[in-house]
Amino acid sequence: MRFHRMIGMTAVCALLAFPVFLQAQTPNSFYLPGDPPSLKKGERPTSNVGVELLVKGDSLFYGGSKGLELTIDRGQSWQYYGDRAPFNQAPYDADPIPALAANGPVIWLSLSGSERVDGQTLQKGEGLAVSTDNGATWSIVPQPMEAEDATTYTIQYGQNQIKALAVTTNFQNITFDIAVTGNAVWTASFAGGLRKSTDGGQTFVPVILPPDFLDEISPNDTLDFDLSPVDRPDFDIRGNLNHRVFSVMATDDNTIWVGTAGGINLSTDGGISWKKFNATNQTRAISGNFVVALEQSFYDGQEIIWAATNNAVDLLEYRAVSYTTDRGATWNTALRDIFTNNFGVKDSIVYAATREGIYRTDNAGKSWTFFDRFTDLQTGNRITDPRSYAAASQGDDVWITTADGLVRSVDTEGSVFGTEWDVERAFQESGSISEPYAYPNPFAPDDEVCRVHYKTDASGMVSIRIYDYAMFPVRTLIQSVSRAAETEHDEIWDGLDDNGSQVANGLYYIQVEIGDNDPVWTKIIVLQ
Repeated sequence: MRFHRMIGMTAVCALLAFPVFLQAQTPNSFYLPGDPPSLKKGERPTSNVGVELLVKGDSLFYGGSKGLELTIDRGQSWQYYGDRAPFNQAPYDADPIPALAANGPVIWLSLSGSERVDGQTLQKGEGLAVSTDNGATWSIVPQPMEAEDATTYTIQYGQNQIKALAVTTNFQNITFDIAVTGNAVWTASFAGGLRKSTDGGQTFVPVILPPDFLDEISPNDTLDFDLSPVDRPDFDIRGNLNHRVFSVMATDDNTIWVGTAGGINLSTDGGISWKKFNATNQTRAISGNFVVALEQSFYDGQEIIWAATNNAVDLLEYRAVSYTTDRGATWNTALRDIFTNNFGVKDSIVYAATREGIYRTDNAGKSWTFFDRFTDLQTGNRITDPRSYAAASQGDDVWITTADGLVRSVDTEGSVFGTEWDVERAFQESGSISEPYAYPNPFAPDDEVCRVHYKTDASGMVSIRIYDYAMFPVRTLIQSVSRAAETEHDEIWDGLDDNGSQVANGLYYIQVEIGDNDPVWTKIIVLQ
């Protein structure tokens, strides 16, 4: 918030819910040309893009584009799991983390990858990892699916035999979301649908959800439908949008909420019987049937269920946040036409991580404040791509993942949220004042910004100028500005000259003056 390449319109919507790095492209890299450098693990995250955050006491787990990371000291230092087993072993090394969830000391996460098949880049689930000791040790669980030689099978549901399509591949079978209860783990996948394990992941069984043409089911009903995300006429299988699952949330061991491409499903008996809410089956309905995120909060003691509800296939559906205070009987909407990726909660405050930035409400959705400018006033580092994928509170801190780094702000009555930001970004240290560099290199101004990275001396005074190949001045980036002393810094160049015009393709020289030292140089190629 995708099976046998027979996915249609709704699957295209599904791809839009996932960040670019999970669509088989790595984000713009801080790496220099040549082999990736060896980062000094512990000083900052290794991923500048992430979609999941999990808070457990003093621990903040960060699911990023390069794997799992952990800080226990508010971001002062980071532990990178990619250097230890099993995450340093193929095919799990540097796998993006689409989902994180926990219950007590048990933590589950999903692993994802991609592969070129017949000229297309296809996402694939690489399995799950589980820890029973708060993340100290981990074991790998294979991606839930059926045996390779299976085609269809039947599931006993009350008096009914439900025919199901066998999912025999991990392609288009990423686990997008996970919920952990005291007795089970639940997984959400486009191809695999909703699945449940009660034996620590040794086996996962498909969970029966209502088909598109029924609003509720129970084992006492007489039923005739297929459990499948796609039509397979060769197997006499009819697919259902409501069997394409993208989000799952458990508010207790018996109450399970599930978001699909066909709406929102609620079970209050541990996933046995279900009631479905969609954009057309209620007077006060959700905005759209493509549901990529779910969250619970409380306001004045009243439970609120929040959903990121986006348009699927019906032209009357629209993007918004939908929320209910009566367990789905009626729904309200907010942030119309905004694509929300996820939610975070701090007491009664709710944060919506969207494609535009972060929205905050402290009055149960009646009004929202918006933030898309994240600048670290101490270092001058700033986020240039405000797309936000996740938010989580840890005490008074609120963490937000963006497409350009991880940010944190304090949210209290004495410290207004968004007044100050701490920006955590991965970079390669320049090492000394004589070793500045620019990245990405080459640099495409229409698609990204260029960062000039350098280290200050004790004075902290800096000037940076850009020249073309003929050494004519093009842009004065900064002139005699003060920066924190003996610290690594980035300055951002948008590819424009001093007149505000985009520069031509070619080689450009960057002069960096630090204090009273002689100027040092680096270079960048502009290639549009």
